Amino acid sequence: MQVSQKITKVSSIAEIRECKISGNKSLHTTIELKSGEVISNFSHKEILDRPNYLTVQISDNQHIMLDPEFLQYINHSCDPNVFFDTKKMVVIALRDIEIGEEFTFFYPSTEWSMDRGFDCICQSENCLGYIQGSAHLPLNVLKKYKLSEFIWEKLGVE
Repeated sequence: MQVSQKITKVSSIAEIRECKISGNKSLHTTIELKSGEVISNFSHKEILDRPNYLTVQISDNQHIMLDPEFLQYINHSCDPNVFFDTKKMVVIALRDIEIGEEFTFFYPSTEWSMDRGFDCICQSENCLGYIQGSAHLPLNVLKKYKLSEFIWEKLGVE
């Protein structure tokens, strides 16, 4: 059975897909992307002192609402294909990404302790199960991922 979707083009390289049954939204590429390629620049629409489910953490007390706003639809995966570089303020491809593929990032790569944890549904071979931020994961697991400078500083690792 094919699930009906509403598709909204949001940039020259991406579209938001909304499942008409669940209402869940996700961001997908409309072009092929190469590993290391910059997908989008971003900035902050607003800076909050506490996290919420739409923010990206850039320091202990700074959590940004993303601009462009469509980036908030990049969902979590334990096998991510993009990374939010919060120093350069760019989203980069971690590997080659095919047309139509969903953009995903590893939430603990920027989040120390999330506003609300969740049961991961990424179905990756290496799925970590419950996601609540880097503070709640062992260092040997985190070292397998590209992490923001802020997270590395919190971990006390150079």
